[in-house]
Amino acid sequence: MFSFRKEKGNEISNATRAILVKNKRSQASPAPLVKNKEEKRKDILLLFLCITSIALAVRSILFVRGALRKLYGGFLGIFVFILLFSSCGRRTEGEILKVPAEDKRLLIYTSHKEELWKPIVKEFEERTGIWVEVVSGGTNLLLEDIAEKKGEVDADLFFGGGVESLDAFSDYFIPYEAKGIEAVDPQFRSASDVWTPFSALPVVLIYNEKLLSPEELSSWEDVLNPKFRGKIAMANPAHSASAFTGLLSFAEAVREDTDSTEGSDGDKEILPRIAKQLDGKEYADSGEVPEAVADGSKLIGITLEETALKYIAKGKNIGIIYPKEGTTVVPDAGAILKGAKHLENAQKFLDFSISKDCQNILQKRFHRRAVLKSMAGEGEPSLLEIKRLSYDVPKISAERNRVLTDWSFYMGLIEEEEKAS
Repeated sequence: MFSFRKEKGNEISNATRAILVKNKRSQASPAPLVKNKEEKRKDILLLFLCITSIALAVRSILFVRGALRKLYGGFLGIFVFILLFSSCGRRTEGEILKVPAEDKRLLIYTSHKEELWKPIVKEFEERTGIWVEVVSGGTNLLLEDIAEKKGEVDADLFFGGGVESLDAFSDYFIPYEAKGIEAVDPQFRSASDVWTPFSALPVVLIYNEKLLSPEELSSWEDVLNPKFRGKIAMANPAHSASAFTGLLSFAEAVREDTDSTEGSDGDKEILPRIAKQLDGKEYADSGEVPEAVADGSKLIGITLEETALKYIAKGKNIGIIYPKEGTTVVPDAGAILKGAKHLENAQKFLDFSISKDCQNILQKRFHRRAVLKSMAGEGEPSLLEIKRLSYDVPKISAERNRVLTDWSFYMGLIEEEEKAS
């Protein structure tokens, strides 16, 4: 049961408000509760029947001759009216009684899609008895909302998003060493425990199998082939954490291949080349990338492995390439916000997120890689077989704002050139 919400006294910027989607489940507070879609349909039906009953009653009184028929029609309509509305009232009372105690609540900000977070949250609720309210949106937009409000938000936990993005906003989180963290592969752990890894996410290239052969695409360098200019799909890295990781993976591969310098000087050589290949165009949402490749509007896409596998499972015309130069496998994670009102419940959620049961759900149902050492050899190819690029998370986190500013500048230049031509 979900609704849109706006925090009092903490206004969101117009840009954030336009894109940020906040979903919360109806029993969040003693305020009037919001019903789910099925209940809303029932309410609409009940309201329709009520109005119909009133209309019949009025008609019977005004137009049906005979005192008996007037009395009968009027009382019948009024009786149905009272019956229906009294039943509505009883249902509302029942809902209000379900509001959980304060110590059994948890508010989560998440950038995960509902198809992922909903079953995870449901499993957690059933195991702990803790009632979870969820607010969802893009990783960077949610993080920027937290920063804009100087951390003064109701949320207890941030769930989702690449760890380089969480690192960049680490001032708003508190460290926590989750129970069972020793079972997690060290390469996916935070040195300061400011975040707890959830799943490992390889960046891959995807292509339309009907329009492109795998022989034409085996590396990041192939993506820079002039024949593919304007035929590559990537989401806006300022909105999508996975797109940011994809962009930096692409840049790192090109840097290693061309021996370009690191930092802003190297980016001045590499980022313009990538922006040119995209024709200055990017997608607002990462979910649009596989759609564009599948329908043939783009030939190549830069996305996460789990996203690609999900679309392949749906029968889409998509193939996966693990670039020969290597790729990145960066985890997404969860982090507890400073001032969390339900701190213990937030800690329990992070403990659950790295449990063997939860990690099994991830790998079997959602095409995601587990972060546990004991599961590293699973999958095809396994994490042990995927060639890796160098990816310094702390350094990239520190340069995040500079990279996004430079990227926006280069994309703007390409767009202006296109308009002028």
